[in-house]
Amino acid sequence: MPEQSVLVVEDTDEIRELVATVLGKAGFDVRAVGTGAECMAEIRRSAPELIVLDLGLPDADGTEICRQVRAETECYVLMLTARAEEVDLLIGLAVGADGYMAKPFSPRELVARVQAMLRRPRSVVPTPREPVEETVRRLAELEVDEDSREVRVDGEVVDLTRTEFDLLAALASRPGRVLQRETLLREVWQTDWEGNLRLVEAHMSNLRRKLQAAGLQNPEIKTVRGVGYRLVA
Repeated sequence: MPEQSVLVVEDTDEIRELVATVLGKAGFDVRAVGTGAECMAEIRRSAPELIVLDLGLPDADGTEICRQVRAETECYVLMLTARAEEVDLLIGLAVGADGYMAKPFSPRELVARVQAMLRRPRSVVPTPREPVEETVRRLAELEVDEDSREVRVDGEVVDLTRTEFDLLAALASRPGRVLQRETLLREVWQTDWEGNLRLVEAHMSNLRRKLQAAGLQNPEIKTVRGVGYRLVA
């Protein structure tokens, strides 16, 4: 089985070398750079499967680099930040990051998070020889097409990140049922680590904002305080 490729983007030499070494020993094919410009050059040369991206780079803000990455590739993005305030978290996730880790972090936890991300399912394009039954969930104005991984509101496609789609698909598969945040962590992020519960909340906030901007009124994502979320028509 070929090694999975990871690009480490971190301006601090010691941290960059540590992350690259730890991931390399875990069996990943690792490249490491120190600037946003180098990051984009590496992606255009050969896109990795996952990027470990520092939020504070010397030549560009990590969120801007994440926007550029998202415009060119669907690789996973794990953001590293020394600024764990809520605003940085939400800004980072709004531009398409799949998760974050605050510095300082445990090398073992870093490896576990990278492995969990890369286990998450990607969209699959069926071959002409293997026709696949269409799976489209229709709930009032909303359509969730799991084959094409598209979401439509009144027929218009809504631009969602991979994680936002996975969250909505989980809710749409069980309309009216409350899904606990811990359940969503297991299904979407494939982790039980409760420190990630803020990820669920942040991505759900971004998902709601995009659906509302697309004009969705029915169904609606409801918060069940202290428990989780449900999709209600």
